[in-house]
Amino acid sequence: MRVIAEVPHERYKIQIFNYNSKYILKVELGQFEQVFKIGELDVNGIEDIQSMVTEELLENCLQRFISMRSDWEKSFSSKN
Repeated sequence: MRVIAEVPHERYKIQIFNYNSKYILKVELGQFEQVFKIGELDVNGIEDIQSMVTEELLENCLQRFISMRSDWEKSFSSKN
């Protein structure tokens, strides 16, 4: 798997990878990450994927990150 592009953003680390006939869009925030797999034949290259990284997508990612953090904190606190 190799990084083929990065999408600059002030809050997230956003990278696009190519692996096994798929593009992989990875959005990271702190210790959490979300991954979207897109078939190479479903888009017309990296530009299509970059155009899919909209404010709406990132806002939805933020909500999932908040939920992920909450789930993790609940799970981590219950280990004792």
